[in-house]
Amino acid sequence: MLRRARGIARSLAMYHGVPGRHHRMVRFYGEFLGPGDVGFDIGAHVGSRVRAWRKLGARVIAIEPQPDCLRVLRLFFGRDREVTIVPDAVGARAGRARLGISTATPTVSSMSPDWIKSVTADRSFAWVRWDHSVEVQVATLDDLIRVHGEPAFCKIDVEGFEVEALAGLTRPLRALSFEYLPPAHDAALAALDLVERLGAAAGGYEYNYSPIETMQFAGDRWLDATDLVSLLERFRPLGRSGDVYARLVRSDREAT
Repeated sequence: MLRRARGIARSLAMYHGVPGRHHRMVRFYGEFLGPGDVGFDIGAHVGSRVRAWRKLGARVIAIEPQPDCLRVLRLFFGRDREVTIVPDAVGARAGRARLGISTATPTVSSMSPDWIKSVTADRSFAWVRWDHSVEVQVATLDDLIRVHGEPAFCKIDVEGFEVEALAGLTRPLRALSFEYLPPAHDAALAALDLVERLGAAAGGYEYNYSPIETMQFAGDRWLDATDLVSLLERFRPLGRSGDVYARLVRSDREAT
């Protein structure tokens, strides 16, 4: 019990306690979300992005299967009618699956045994232990869109399960992000390939990269997929994780 409490306290300090991070996050996501927009926060964890997106006036669908994180989300946002908390994981098909939980570091809990195996070979993860598991309900992105509407922006941060999450999506979204972790470089490229396929019928996507929690883009311009891979290769030896951002080249912002 104490170990679990310490793990959640660490997440709260990391995502809500760093001075200036919330303001940077609001400014950063203002490029993707505004009043009345719908945002999907897949892997909402303890709700730092939910908080920022609500500041922007967006309606937020917070998807999070971890029981301890769900308690935090309900405490923080349970009375907000513009926040819907969905206690599910997201995958390629609806059903049930097991979620491996790292009690001490819940931010790296994962549904992907292959991802866990690949990152434990990296020295930065050498001390992490996935010491508990729970069975969780799984929904697809298509399921979530049918229920809650199409998001203007969708964040996917599911610790190595990004490909499976994207496999449950059959339409291009206006903008989205997915996590990049250097020890799982090939998994990120597989996710990028799925995004490219989704965007092909809608004019294609352009990309940028934000190193972990900096709320700044590493590229001075939006890139095609080839240039994005080159950019990621520069960050790969540094061991710095982050998020890949994709937006449709032909989107509502160009029509206004």
